Amino acid sequence: MSPFRLTRTLPEDATGAALRADVRAGLTGSPKTLPPKWFYDARGSELFEEITALPEYYPTRAEREILLARADEIAAASGARTLVELGSGSSEKTRHLIAALDGLHTYVPVDVSESALTGAGQALAAERPGLEVHALVADFTAELALPDTPGPRLVAFLGGTVGNLLPAERSAFLASVRALLAPGDALLLGTDLVKDERTLVRAYDDAAGVTAAFNRNVLNVVNRELGADFDPDAFAHVAVWDAEQEWIEMRLRSRTAQSVKIPALELVVDFAEGEELRTEVSAKFRQEGVRAELAAAGLDLTRWWTDGEGRFALSLSVAR
Repeated sequence: MSPFRLTRTLPEDATGAALRADVRAGLTGSPKTLPPKWFYDARGSELFEEITALPEYYPTRAEREILLARADEIAAASGARTLVELGSGSSEKTRHLIAALDGLHTYVPVDVSESALTGAGQALAAERPGLEVHALVADFTAELALPDTPGPRLVAFLGGTVGNLLPAERSAFLASVRALLAPGDALLLGTDLVKDERTLVRAYDDAAGVTAAFNRNVLNVVNRELGADFDPDAFAHVAVWDAEQEWIEMRLRSRTAQSVKIPALELVVDFAEGEELRTEVSAKFRQEGVRAELAAAGLDLTRWWTDGEGRFALSLSVAR
């Protein structure tokens, strides 16, 4: 058997259909919204890589610090023979973990980007002879069917991406992850932690304006894919901390009253001056809250690791 296989579970036009549905629903709703997954075209992915290197943006460095320090502990606690990574991208984050998992038989990266999966998967298969890499082109927020691989399984969902889901979406997502696991299998979850407002807002509104460009890039995606005529410069980047919900919101604020045409949807969207379009929620967590959400999904939190400054956490929870 080849050490690298790729299975496509998304229909050929699934991405286009999902974009059309999300843009129609989001821009005709009140308040207007767009889901953050549409940030990540080629340019958006480049900008996000720049963001992760910014001095203000700590989550990537903090999570990497934990993975470097704790990979052996995570490997020993999970005993995983199959590692499933949701939203794997370049698989860069998990290389330390893969190296630490001595008994690892199969790595299953899951992403919507076939090119990212192919590049990363083939490289890993070449680097680690004997490791089976079975990549899945799939949307992990939809129902997921995993290949038949040996247990125990460890599902990794890193980067704090779980915070982009609203509470009801998070509950449904965690339940769907639990459905993939047998009793004793585990979930490794990355969560950004609640901290002072200044640190949080700066992480999403950097001095160099990279996050502002990243935020506005979603309008370029809608222009290119749906023929819209958004002027990204007509929108200001806004990042605000909602202390009650304990999440950061990224928004685009219309600088003037304007109308935007979206020909592919036969839609005209009016914006009042100062009206805001929400593009991302990024929830921040406390250990007791993470424990409760996992428990509600049938997962028992057993290990909790933070970086040296207590900014970010990785948790290991075991399926009941």
